[in-house]
Amino acid sequence: MAQTYADKQPQGFKNYIEKVAVVGAGGQVGKFIVDELLKIGKHKITAITREDSTNKLPSGVEIKKVNYDDPSSLVEALKGQEVLIITMAVTAPPDQQTKLIEAAAAANVPWILPNEFGGDPTDLEMQKDNFIGERKATYRDYIEKLGKSSWIGLVCSFWYEFSLAGSSARYGFDFKDRTVTFFDDGNTRINTSTWPQTGRAVAKLLSLKVFKDNANDKSPCLNDFRNNYVYVSSFNISQKDMLDSVLRVTGTSLNDWKVNYEPVKDRYKAGVEEFKKGNMLGFAKLLYSRAFYPDKNSNYEERKGLHNDILGLPKENLDEYTKIAVEMVEKQS
Repeated sequence: MAQTYADKQPQGFKNYIEKVAVVGAGGQVGKFIVDELLKIGKHKITAITREDSTNKLPSGVEIKKVNYDDPSSLVEALKGQEVLIITMAVTAPPDQQTKLIEAAAAANVPWILPNEFGGDPTDLEMQKDNFIGERKATYRDYIEKLGKSSWIGLVCSFWYEFSLAGSSARYGFDFKDRTVTFFDDGNTRINTSTWPQTGRAVAKLLSLKVFKDNANDKSPCLNDFRNNYVYVSSFNISQKDMLDSVLRVTGTSLNDWKVNYEPVKDRYKAGVEEFKKGNMLGFAKLLYSRAFYPDKNSNYEERKGLHNDILGLPKENLDEYTKIAVEMVEKQS
């Protein structure tokens, strides 16, 4: 791709992102993205919400109500926006993101962060096996086909506190029964990110200049990631590392826990069968177990490296976020 420079742009061009629209601004990761954008203080944030949404959003965020059955309401809400960030659950209607992409093209929104927020999309075998990767690819391809917007995919793997606090179908932990199931021997390392780190990554990314100033400028810019991926992470850890952190945080010992072992490929196959029968826990089981295959497909830090330093992301404390996960479990009890 030929490099574009700010000094070659028409007079009046501003080499920074100001107006950002967020879908799912009150959701699991969306609220952290909005919080971090607000902390930086360089952006005008618009939350795109359904007409019946009751989400409470922080002051400083403009709210625009839309009707997904009325394309004109989506286009109107996105007019003048420079970035559209899409966050939504995997259970959201598939055509919802399509409608947003079409509206962004009609409104001439130059940048889209589609609903990625997961594993490495370039690992095609894993993306096929996890039942969601191929669908994500169709959205990226559609953005390029329409030709009005460019996309950037944020690769952050699973959210750590959410996954640790969830059922044993995720990272294998059952806090109520103090049981953990290790996939294979529990030593396979993966990347995983906290919600705040994911929010920081998006906010820092959108605080980069759009283009390099000139041919001598070596600093990072948004255009470096055009139609490509940003790789970020909080921790590179194994299930055994997670358990060690849990023991420290809870003040328990290994003797207080029951440790099971399950071949990860058998667990994946069992999850697929459960999912085919309509069991959504089976989907979680197949999704997470597939990430722990011993081929390092979810250890993208080792295979490709991270953009944490380029974005100025901080080092995080594992036990701090393990404690948050434990508190999440206690609130659910």
